Amino acid sequence: MPISIDRFERAKDMPTGERIVRFLATNSDKAFTRSEIATAIEVDPNTVGTNLSRLKERGLVRHIRPHWAITDDEQRLASAFKTHYENEYLNEVLGPYEADREEVLAHAASPEEFGRERERTDD
Repeated sequence: MPISIDRFERAKDMPTGERIVRFLATNSDKAFTRSEIATAIEVDPNTVGTNLSRLKERGLVRHIRPHWAITDDEQRLASAFKTHYENEYLNEVLGPYEADREEVLAHAASPEEFGRERERTDD
């Protein structure tokens, strides 16, 4: 099935994990080897393997050696997509957050200050 050129161009820039999830979700009635996934999404098999392990830890894919499939937990998958799209939207509207870690920590409340502030707001 053909896709628009805009979608094609966006897919090139899509992170590998997202490409894997989209591929497996689109083919949810099948399970694939790492190599088959790598070929389908045109990414190095080692990169695919690393991403599959991370996706498995997050409960987004299932694995029965040597095959991989999308999770059967539809709620988890829907939540992951929702979070992803919300983050994309916020990045579009607000721009990516690129603050320096030290700057963030300098303005962050200590755990004790956070606890005291929370006590005040709970009253």
